[in-house]
Amino acid sequence: MTRVLIVDDSPTIRRMVKVSLGLLPAPTDFIEAASGLEAIERLAIGPVDLIVLDLNMPDLHGLEVLGFVRSHERYRSLPVIVLTTRGDDSSRQAALQGGASAYLTKPFTPAVLAAEVSRLLGSTASPGAAK
Repeated sequence: MTRVLIVDDSPTIRRMVKVSLGLLPAPTDFIEAASGLEAIERLAIGPVDLIVLDLNMPDLHGLEVLGFVRSHERYRSLPVIVLTTRGDDSSRQAALQGGASAYLTKPFTPAVLAAEVSRLLGSTASPGAAK
């Protein structure tokens, strides 16, 4: 089963991401975090296969969470999709240079998000894949 950590301070966005990723052919378990600090706690509790990460959050900025993820050997290759309202070039560049695997802006298209997750997970998001 694929485990996706959704990090966004908006419960509505977290719900929309879960519904969107319901389009994936493989069973998916969702772990939610409403803040950057909570995301780091969730990572410590158990492994995930991918993170969907907002940039604008009340405690730790998404780039700080991304920096934490990329600075630890255990998470270095973990795919991270930044999903944010910030569509400016400097935010996009900062996220990609910081190690984001993909950068999508809100509002987002569910099929585009699901396709990006499938691309990043490769065979783990394919029908019948066992993990």
